[in-house]
Amino acid sequence: MVIFSTAFLMVVLAEMGDKTQLLAMAFAAKYPWKKVMLGVLFATIVNHFIAIAAGIYLNTLVPQHIVEIVASIAFIVFGLWILKDDKLEDEAEKNRFSVFWTVAIAFFLAEMGDKTQLATVALSAQIGTDLLVILLGTTIGMLVADGIGITLGAALHKYVPDKIIKKVASFIFILFGVLGILNSMGILNLY
Repeated sequence: MVIFSTAFLMVVLAEMGDKTQLLAMAFAAKYPWKKVMLGVLFATIVNHFIAIAAGIYLNTLVPQHIVEIVASIAFIVFGLWILKDDKLEDEAEKNRFSVFWTVAIAFFLAEMGDKTQLATVALSAQIGTDLLVILLGTTIGMLVADGIGITLGAALHKYVPDKIIKKVASFIFILFGVLGILNSMGILNLY
């Protein structure tokens, strides 16, 4: 129970106000909250499984700055995609899995090299046993923290016009992409 509680609290505290919580809010303001939550769940399980399986060796496989650059470019692409014509949105609505995969891929990339993933790597390397308990703790912690963002985003959608939500969501994605690139180049020291 101590390992689960440690993993859970570590992720909830690390995720509060984090970019992925803001992304959850932005996605939930645009798409049905259940699809957003399922995308977050899938991405979190895959991402944290990789973090746990890799343990302490993850940083030797792929340099951190490369992971950050790829994720940052993906953020900019998602930001620009949001601004595209509503035809893309109409296509996404026709295919019930499009929203799920959009959210899952965005979250997976956002979490690569993020503090919650690195904390999961460190915790699994430190404990070395009970990896399933760590996965459950970190995943449930992520769902609680991002669930708060999803709830706020869904409520926001009721009161704010879609055009404004689209522009703000696009800005958030592009901002995090640019900041990530600047951070990976050493121009900023965000973490």
